[in-house]
Parts: sequence; structure tokens; C-alpha cells
Amino acid sequence: MLDINLIRKDPDRVRQALINRGTDPGPVDEILALDAQRRAIIVRAEQLRALRNTVSKQIGQMRDEAEREAKKAEMRRVGDEIAALEDELGQVEAKLDELTAGLPNLPDPRVPIGPDETHNVIVRVHEGSLPKPDFPPKPHWEIGEALGIIDFERGVKLSGSRFYVLNGWGARLQRGLIAWMLDLRLQQGYEERYLPFMVKSQTLFAAGQLPKFRDNLYHDAEEDFWMVPTAEVPLTNLHGGEILSAEELPKLYAAYTPCFRREKMSAGKDVRGLKRGHQFDKVEMYAFTKPEESDHYLEKMLADAEETLKALGLTYRVKLLCTGDLGFAACITYDLEVWAPGVGEWLEVSSVSNTGDFQARRANIKFRRERGAKPEFVHTLNGSGLALPRTMIAVLENYQQPDGSVIVPEVLRPYVGVEVIRSPNSQLIPPH
Repeated sequence: MLDINLIRKDPDRVRQALINRGTDPGPVDEILALDAQRRAIIVRAEQLRALRNTVSKQIGQMRDEAEREAKKAEMRRVGDEIAALEDELGQVEAKLDELTAGLPNLPDPRVPIGPDETHNVIVRVHEGSLPKPDFPPKPHWEIGEALGIIDFERGVKLSGSRFYVLNGWGARLQRGLIAWMLDLRLQQGYEERYLPFMVKSQTLFAAGQLPKFRDNLYHDAEEDFWMVPTAEVPLTNLHGGEILSAEELPKLYAAYTPCFRREKMSAGKDVRGLKRGHQFDKVEMYAFTKPEESDHYLEKMLADAEETLKALGLTYRVKLLCTGDLGFAACITYDLEVWAPGVGEWLEVSSVSNTGDFQARRANIKFRRERGAKPEFVHTLNGSGLALPRTMIAVLENYQQPDGSVIVPEVLRPYVGVEVIRSPNSQLIPPH
């Protein structure tokens, strides 16, 4: 959530930032009008309360009963006006909260201005050039079906389109990727958390998912449980409503969760394979930092995600997102995309963002620099480390062999249990 003081003091900056994001700046004027109305109501109500307090003391000293009753009647009218003002204030504040909650974060000055993803900037490409296999690479759905490790037909039978079943070594490969990535996060200095996969409405609001993305979330209305779209949501709220000490910061967390998204915005896109699904797995990185340290931890998270891809031996590139492609809560975001030769695409496997104090304001997370100091909002950061199944796609397509087998990346072999995944009729090679 944006600081109302910023909107008051520099509305032109806020309007221009929203325009750069491709967002209607109109709510800024309405917010300013409602804010002025709110303050005027508060001033008037405080004046009336002060008047009532003063007159109430005078009434107790009055000897003339008629005068006393007249003053009491006058104060009853004042009380009615105060009640009406309080009711009006509640309505104004509700509308003000609704409008401010709908404003996205303001882009960092480093973010390139552009309307959509075509204006994102490639920062670097690891390995420099695309790998060129000496045989025609197959897409992962052909590899997986031939090896018997991905069953799309049974996924559809169980749940419908955009679901699948991982069999045998496919399930082992997925589980191995998750376990290895969590272990790597621990080596990089994160603390692991096992989180609920369902959360309350307030938890989603604080992370910036509600009300903006309501239509893409799965909701049990009876219990007010929402399936998490990402571990970022519960991680944001681990310290909701708390005041931390400076000595506690930074707090670095890692967590695995399945993620549930309705994918309404991608209807008709990427209907084959694992690329888009209503349910997928992800290992998330998250940080709570002092404001002056958040840029440092943005770079750390980016480096940690890159280390993951380097260890897997995958070709990837880093992109700085433009204003029009920036997420709702983010002020700056780097995407990591891995090359998948079978589908001939760069696939996003990580998005690393600094949200500044945007989420902290919504979740009311603060810290004190020293005892007795005024609390300040922390900064929060999040990053995928990494998202499946696109990492799985990249492994299958980059490590496929001419005979249809798939070599297991060396770092995963202790977790998966084999060096090479072959068809069911072939002999599996155990790791050394």
C-alpha cells in the first residue's frame, strides 16, 4: 500500500508512475478529495466534542433549571451531529481504503519505462549462446510420455485440463529438485519454513493479492480459506502486526509449497505439456530487511537464484522488467528465464522482486532501530528459487539423449537415485 503522505505531497509523481505502469491515474484525484473530506470531518467532530465537554462542565454549575435543560437539549443535538459525522467518516474511510488498496507500487527509478514485456531489458545471458544439440530435440511432453514418467491422460481424468500425473522417476525427479533446492537455500543462509497451504483473506490482502487477483484465486467461501498462489503470501505474513528489533534483521526464509492459480488470464495459451497448470510446485525465497539494505538483498536473491541454474548446468538469461510488466506489489523485478530447446523457448523459472515497504504497510510490519525509537516499516523481498514444473521442463529437454533417455544433473543424483532415466524396458544406471 502506498503512503498517503506521499500521495498528498507529490501527487504528480504518483500519477506519472501509474501512467508508466499502464494504470489509470484517476483514483489519485479521488483519493486526495476523500482525504481532504476525511480530515475536515475529523476536525469538525473534534471541535464538537470539545464544545460538548466544555458545556457539560458548565451545565453542572448552572442554577437555572430552564437554562440547564436548554443546554442539555443543545448538547443532544451536538451528540447527534457527532454521531452523523462518525458515520460519514466510516463511509469515507472505507472508500479511501478501497481506492488506496487498488493502487500498485511505484516503480523504482531504475525500471525501464515500457507498456509490456517487449520492453523488458536483457541484463545478461549465462553461457553466452544457446546450446545446439546434434540431434533434433524433442519437447518434454514427448520425452515424458516415451519414458512413462508423465501421464497427461490420467491427470485430465482425475481433475480436468492442465493437470497431469508424474510417475516413478518423474515423481522422484520432481521431489529431488525440491529437496535439493531447499538444501541449497539453507547453505545460502535462509531458514526453512513449512507453511499452511490455505490462508485467510487478510493474509492475501497484506501480500497484495487481494483484491486485485481475486478471480485467479481458489476460495472456500464457507470457511474463508484461500489456496495459496505462492509461498510469498504466508511468508509475508509471518511477522504481520509485529515490531521487530533492528538486531533481528535481516530475516531470510525459504519454503516449499504447491501453488494454486486459476490461470484464467492464460486461457488458450500453452495448452500442451507442463508449462501452465492450475497446480504447481515452487521453492520460495523471502526477506525482511532494513530499508537501506533491501537493494543489497535483492542482488543476493538474484545471485542465489542464478547459482541454482548454474549448478543445474542450464543456459539462462536475466531480464529487468519494464514498468508495464511489473507485478502489482513490486517496485523492481528481475526475471530469470531458462532455455528449453524442445519447445524452443525461454521459460521464466524465477522472479526476484523488491517490494519496498508496500507489503509491510498492508501487513503492518515494523522495526525499531533502537530501544524507544519510532517504529519504521521494514522492506520485503521475494524470489522464486525455483519454480516447477518449468525447471523440470528445462532439465528434461536440455539433458535428453538421442536414444530418448535423460541424464540426471549431477547435483540431483543423490536425491533422485539414478544417473540416467531410461524407458521402462531399459536398465537404470544408479549414481556412483
